[in-house]
Amino acid sequence: MKVLHVCSELYPLLKTGGLADVLGALPAAQKEIGIDARILIPAYPAIVRGIPNTWVVAEFDSFAGHVVLRYGEYNGVGIYLIDAPHLYAREGNPYHDQWYNDYADNYRRFALLGWIGAELATGLDYWWQAEVVHSHDWHAGLTAAYLHRNGRPAKSVFTIHNLAYPGLFAYHHLFELGFPPEMFHVNGLELHGQISYLKAGLFYSDVVTAVSPTYAKEITTPEFSYGLQGLLNTLDHQGRLVGILNGVDENIWHPNNDPYITEHYKLKSMTGKKKNKSELQAYFNLPQDEKALLFVMVTRLTEQKGVDLLIECADEIVKQGGQLAILGSGSPHLEGGIQHLAYLYPQNIAVKIGYDEALSHLMVAGGDVILVPSRFEPCGLTQLYGLKYGTLPLVRETGGLADTVVHSSTENIKERVATGFVFKDADSNGLRWALNEAFVLWSKQHSWFSVRTVAMEQDFSWRLAAHRYGDLYRKILAN
Repeated sequence: MKVLHVCSELYPLLKTGGLADVLGALPAAQKEIGIDARILIPAYPAIVRGIPNTWVVAEFDSFAGHVVLRYGEYNGVGIYLIDAPHLYAREGNPYHDQWYNDYADNYRRFALLGWIGAELATGLDYWWQAEVVHSHDWHAGLTAAYLHRNGRPAKSVFTIHNLAYPGLFAYHHLFELGFPPEMFHVNGLELHGQISYLKAGLFYSDVVTAVSPTYAKEITTPEFSYGLQGLLNTLDHQGRLVGILNGVDENIWHPNNDPYITEHYKLKSMTGKKKNKSELQAYFNLPQDEKALLFVMVTRLTEQKGVDLLIECADEIVKQGGQLAILGSGSPHLEGGIQHLAYLYPQNIAVKIGYDEALSHLMVAGGDVILVPSRFEPCGLTQLYGLKYGTLPLVRETGGLADTVVHSSTENIKERVATGFVFKDADSNGLRWALNEAFVLWSKQHSWFSVRTVAMEQDFSWRLAAHRYGDLYRKILAN
């Protein structure tokens, strides 16, 4: 089975979010179970540096200018690179400039990505032809529309990593991109009078997946559908909307072989976790007290991630003698808010603004509780890392967080299914209650160790997701 993943990010070469983590792991996991999976991605400078040895597959002129399609390998997975310097040779973020202005030619840059994704199902590479084209998020959304225009030469799958970004562009680009007027319709590309690359992926794909079962249900409701409720409900009723949970790349995220930490540990030998906690406290200039309950948060600083809720509730951690370490960047007012907390409570709260890969691993390894109080979370990965490292997740009951963390109620602990702390309502009262629940469990160390053991025994490997996608591909190919 030949599967082409069409995407705009690839961990660790270029990452702005969880999308890159998925593409860095899923195709490799699929290859391990016998699926011939390849990736198509623009030749951004970071990608070119990471995959220097390539050869030319095709060279042609397109609606977006001259293009050279190259092929190479990365971590054992075949990668097609769209070499078009006038579109992609821009350092930094792949979507916007250093002032956070979206590139004016994004409509063309990502239309080309979709167009070539479709062409790789019709012989653009003489030696390899995709049977299933699997596109990811709005950047690759036009892939399915081009496949439809071309007579559907391959089956198509579209994965929603975050429905909040519709990829909207002006109608007048329709003809430049090669679409007939009849495709610009409510039953087609049109959304709010513009072309929506995201909607194209939803409408024209054979099947749509969301990155967790709960998120797949949530996006059919008004609160989470961003105006696409009708279409998503139709897909759901037709059996064309499926939730498949993301996984964890255990080559990168596992406490026994994590390349970023020096003190490794595993379930039957946990001494290293105490040492990581001490190292983390020292890094943040917090008192090195192993009895202090240490909360960690590694996140983008946005309201979506519930950072404002934490700012309102952080006094609960201080009041009960706990500690809090935060790593992240984002909205200036939230950056200022957490820095003010660190100023008020220097013995309890510490902050680093920015991103630091090595520090993020130490925080997951050294923390006792990892905070993910998101208002919405399609899947979430940090809570999965927390489970793997025995750093109990404290999450809101939404999306993938609801699918992966079981609250430590007395009954759940007794039945050996509890793995963390879960609160329902996205408000400070809910978060404050969950923080208190964590302190209560911490005071009963025998119960804490029992929950931690169950958490570390959970299996969220990419192999499981690879098999589920494989079953999905076979089902649509059989139809």
